[in-house]
Amino acid sequence: MDSQKEALQRIITTLANKNEELHNFIDTLSHSLAGVQVNSSQVVSDLEEEFDTLFSILDEMKESMTNTIKQEQARKSHELQNQLTQSTNALESAEELLEFANNALHMKDEDEFAKAAKQIKDRVTMAPAFRLTMKPKATDSMTHLMVDFSQERQLLQNLIFLPVPRAPEIEVQDCLVVDNTVTVVWRMPVEDNKIDHYILEYRKTNHEGLPRVKDERCWEVVDNIKTTEHTLTGLKFDSRYMNFRARACNKAAAGDYSDPVTLETKAFNFSFESASSHLNLKVEDGSVEWDPQGGKGLESKIKGKENKGSGTPSPKRASTARSPAVRGGRDRFTGESYTVLGDTSMDCGQHYWEVKALKDCKSYSIGVACRNLGKFDQLGKTNTSWCIHINNWLQTSFAAKHNNKAKSLDVAVPEWIGVYCDLDGGQLSFYNAESKQLLHTFKTKFSQPVVPAFMVWCGGLSLSTGLQVPSAVRSFQKTENGIGGSNSSLNSMAQ
Repeated sequence: MDSQKEALQRIITTLANKNEELHNFIDTLSHSLAGVQVNSSQVVSDLEEEFDTLFSILDEMKESMTNTIKQEQARKSHELQNQLTQSTNALESAEELLEFANNALHMKDEDEFAKAAKQIKDRVTMAPAFRLTMKPKATDSMTHLMVDFSQERQLLQNLIFLPVPRAPEIEVQDCLVVDNTVTVVWRMPVEDNKIDHYILEYRKTNHEGLPRVKDERCWEVVDNIKTTEHTLTGLKFDSRYMNFRARACNKAAAGDYSDPVTLETKAFNFSFESASSHLNLKVEDGSVEWDPQGGKGLESKIKGKENKGSGTPSPKRASTARSPAVRGGRDRFTGESYTVLGDTSMDCGQHYWEVKALKDCKSYSIGVACRNLGKFDQLGKTNTSWCIHINNWLQTSFAAKHNNKAKSLDVAVPEWIGVYCDLDGGQLSFYNAESKQLLHTFKTKFSQPVVPAFMVWCGGLSLSTGLQVPSAVRSFQKTENGIGGSNSSLNSMAQ
């Protein structure tokens, strides 16, 4: 009976997985079907636009070449008309002179004949007919403005749809995910010298495997990539995976997308656990600030009951004023334990996050603690909490604290502090987040899960999570086989 139930349960699981796979495939088909309609209309519109542009170019060329012919016609007509007018005038003058000469031949009077002969000789010398060039300055030929569009007609008749670039292939083995950057590498299945650029698209997802049409995030686009790889920088890894796809483009068309790939973007994500934080701490997304007015309105209601006759508020007011944290079921920090924990525990692996003190922060601590840290306990004063403490009140001090022992640190306090917690290797290290200079290391065996822990008094902290362990920190940890005596003086076993 039990074996039959187990077999049936396996069948049910298989069917459920197949149903989900089919739903996703149907969504893909529906999306593609709608895309065919939209994309067909778009390419028809693009085709009409291209032909309109071609017609416009032809019309402009026709008008320009027609104007050239008309200008040549006007030039030749003007030249020939001028020659015609000059020749006509010269002919009239020559005919008149000829008639005058014929008449002179019949003159009887010798003096008149001599006078006429001299006049005729002088006029012949100056006659326009003998000064004219008897060659047309222009021909009637217009063949130099003839055209032969046979090649162009052949080209137009050979117009075809531009070959679409093939889909690239993403080389998963060459892709790199490190230091919150992702380098994606792809190649073309065949060489294509018409490719002008590539487009890379990516999106964050919590689903392993192929992307889903109805995913919760839209594709982000990086356009005009000239090489076959691209590096995305400054990413926050707040999802388990990222999808990537690429396409090639020539001057006119974009090819199909590559088969999408999914790369793991593993990082440590957490927020402040506001429900258990001290009443005087104002917790918002990614930041915590000191709020001296926190809980004052509720304090007056319980002061008479729990603090009658005393000028000091009872430590119980904090847990009474607001309900205890639901998550984890722990009480709210109170008294002088101005503490807030992270909402995600760590029980194995390596984790990293960064913290920045807001301007004029008087006192703050950064570290880790076990979740059972008492609501009155201060970070570094118990054997279940480890931290570095910065005090800017009166004079600056920088120290590492654990189990109520402090070790002064003779280094400058950086703007951003990186925290590296290696649960497997048993150490907690603090770094200058920008230079990766090591500030301090606790070496201890964590026998129970810990959470990020923070203390703030008069000021605030800004938190950056979704970070991978930086490669510089990994390299440093590999090359260090133990930190010197000054950094190990506070080492102890976690209880």
